[in-house]
Amino acid sequence: MTAEPLSDDLRTLYQEIILDHGKHPRNFRVVQHHTCKAQGNNPMCGDRVTVTAKVDGGAIADIAFEGKGCAISIASASMMTEALKGQPPETARKLADAVKDICTGKAASPEMEPHLEKLAALSGVRQFPVRVKCATLPWQALLSCLDNGPSATTEK
Repeated sequence: MTAEPLSDDLRTLYQEIILDHGKHPRNFRVVQHHTCKAQGNNPMCGDRVTVTAKVDGGAIADIAFEGKGCAISIASASMMTEALKGQPPETARKLADAVKDICTGKAASPEMEPHLEKLAALSGVRQFPVRVKCATLPWQALLSCLDNGPSATTEK
């Protein structure tokens, strides 16, 4: 995935995906019997997200989030939960880095491109640098969750 400009059609599609996930977030709940939990907070805009996950057998068996924020933050968290169910934590970490790269206009690692297909809509935020924190907040909370276990807090 490269940092090339988006066509108008692709930009419209990406906006529709973000709006859909923002209005109808997937996995908006708390994971029962979670093995990790982390809160993310962006004091600049007020976005708050709590990620809960259950890691079992070397994979993310379940992942969900709760929170309040802008459509980009909520959509990113929703898309994240869909992309990571069943993935090993190491893939989740690499994917978090790749999402940051596409949000900032950097080319993502070619090894991550198949995983980024469903997350490509987040690349539109690179045109609005102040929104990058909104899109990456859930991913930072995820990393804190995986790294720190039962309870962690991340401020961006």
